[in-house]
Amino acid sequence: MKNICRIAVAVAVAGGAAALFAGTAGATTAESSALPCTANQFSTKLVYGGAGAGQRQAALQFTANPGERCVLPGRADVDLVGAHNVLVNNEAPADAPPVLIANGSSAYVPLHWTAIGSDDEQQTPNAVTVTAPADSNPHGDPIDPNVSVDWTFGAVDANADSHTLDVGALTSGEAPAA
Repeated sequence: MKNICRIAVAVAVAGGAAALFAGTAGATTAESSALPCTANQFSTKLVYGGAGAGQRQAALQFTANPGERCVLPGRADVDLVGAHNVLVNNEAPADAPPVLIANGSSAYVPLHWTAIGSDDEQQTPNAVTVTAPADSNPHGDPIDPNVSVDWTFGAVDANADSHTLDVGALTSGEAPAA
């Protein structure tokens, strides 16, 4: 009788451990099962980060819409519209880790540029653009992946010595504001 009780207790403990493990594994699987974001799953805005000694800081912030859950790549495909002499220098590593955004959470891409040149050596972009990683939803419905945000931070140096918009890796959380 003692052996039967011991076996029953061992089976109950093993079953509880298996249930606990399955719950943990399910959470991990659910986390990794998020799909790449489509442009209609998040909102995008520019956040001013400050200025000093001709240096300018800002961020392109992505915020998941209520009820949405998706993954953005760690290296965002950022470009400028309307400033043909300003180059985009994406400093994020090609293998930068992706970031999950869900139900109002945010992630941002830091931006840096200079604005100390004379007026004839500067250009003002019209917009900053980014391409969402997915161009269709899980049902196969096409969704335009192009996102455009009006540039509101003035001129960017466009001379031969200093003519870049530096783009960093995607970072989880809200963009630091000045």
